[in-house]
Amino acid sequence: MRRSTAPPRVLTVAGSDSGGGAGIQADLKTMLALGVHGMSVLTAVTAQNSLGVQGAWELPVDAVHAQFRSVVDDIGVQAVKTGMLASAELVEAVAELLAGVGAPVVVDPVGVSKHGDPLLASSALDSVRHKLLPLATVATPNLDEVAQLTGVRVEVEADLRRAAGAVLDFGPRWVLIKGGHLRGEAVDLLSDGEEEHWLRAPRHDNRHTHGTGCTLASALAAQLARGERVPAAARAAKAYVTGAIERGFALGEGIGPVDHGWRWR
Repeated sequence: MRRSTAPPRVLTVAGSDSGGGAGIQADLKTMLALGVHGMSVLTAVTAQNSLGVQGAWELPVDAVHAQFRSVVDDIGVQAVKTGMLASAELVEAVAELLAGVGAPVVVDPVGVSKHGDPLLASSALDSVRHKLLPLATVATPNLDEVAQLTGVRVEVEADLRRAAGAVLDFGPRWVLIKGGHLRGEAVDLLSDGEEEHWLRAPRHDNRHTHGTGCTLASALAAQLARGERVPAAARAAKAYVTGAIERGFALGEGIGPVDHGWRWR
């Protein structure tokens, strides 16, 4: 019997979404859809559905540390993606762990949920700026997160370049500013301060977009684990999440998730 070769391995360090549309659940679905082996370090548990977040409980630092070491020391990783980290204590603990990982790191600096519920304590912002972002191969903030972290408010497409520069000042190698909340076509800016890539896609008239940010960051990490350079990985991730948004479906009474399995259906 021929022995199968393991696919590239990607670790997500993030919170759980009990409704299955975002967080750890979205990350692992994305990784499976893109042909990599997803693994997880759970940082927080949320009670969450299509209407919002009804509760959130962060895990102890010791539990996060033990999960991370268990996976990395035995199985190893080709890329890591971070999502909801909740508190300054968790941000700093995860940053310390990532410092020795030796693999590309995608930092999604999750601040609020799709419904506007806070997922990061305001006291943790400095830790994200000065501990976590300097370790990022790519940071993937949306416009609200850019404003939280830098004070820069993006109103029109031309502001994306200023936003990218402000985030890059904190030390990530690349930043992907997600401009999905702007009017017109869905445009993101990928920049390392010298090289720029404008990623454009048609805007789909679909309100069911829960999990978009988690999905994009996980898709990017999956492509990096497969050996793609950052610009090619970002383009592939953008194409995947655009299809997932187009096929997003209703669940419950509120905002449904993107369709992580759209390429199979």
